[in-house]
Amino acid sequence: MNETEFIKELKNIDIILTQNQINKFKIYYEYLIEYNKHTNLTSITTKEDVYLKHFYDSCLLTKTIDFNNIDTMLDIGCGAGFPGIVIKILFPNIKLTLLDSNNKKTKFCENLSKLLELDNVEIVNKRAEEYIVEKREFFDIVSARAVKNLPVLIELSIPYVKQNGYFIAMKSEYEEELYEYIKSLFPDVIRQYKSTSYPYKCDFYIPSIDTYIEYQGSWTHGGHPYGSDESDKETLEIWLSKDSQ
Repeated sequence: MNETEFIKELKNIDIILTQNQINKFKIYYEYLIEYNKHTNLTSITTKEDVYLKHFYDSCLLTKTIDFNNIDTMLDIGCGAGFPGIVIKILFPNIKLTLLDSNNKKTKFCENLSKLLELDNVEIVNKRAEEYIVEKREFFDIVSARAVKNLPVLIELSIPYVKQNGYFIAMKSEYEEELYEYIKSLFPDVIRQYKSTSYPYKCDFYIPSIDTYIEYQGSWTHGGHPYGSDESDKETLEIWLSKDSQ
């Protein structure tokens, strides 16, 4: 996916980039590649792959949540800033916190945020288990991309989410993890519906408490017009609402 294709595809999901935002993505890519020469941030380095597998993939979060109504966001295991900094470029009014235990990665995010002139970005070099003491039930959205197995990730992330907030896990090969996690809590869980159509959706029914659990997601690479070596894989945005009930 080149820059022109990136801009075009974002229009298809109702994101119209300004020239300033386009320039920020250019700077992001150039700094990522330069920093990656001495610090291992990503194995994905060609411009086409970075725009597809990192930038565009991160932008797909906007299909799940209306970020115009979001005030605070936490990105757990932020790595090189995906999806947190990408979302911040698109929605500059969001107060973003980037959390990672790897000092080299948080240093990259700190430098990049200054380079992109992003305001209201807090970089935290701590483990998720430690930072929760300061920010329990604080964030509107908590995201995590390709971090840990799902049961552990849910346990670490949900406590950060405020009432009526959302936890979004961007995962591949997620279904069995999610099913096994729900099954560990409710042994009588039944898979109610499954479809690989777009967007992906699956419901679980738990007879013992007469409750449905729904999750849905969207294809990132599968069937994508620009393809990739991972064209047969999918990424799910698992979102869980923490309501006030």
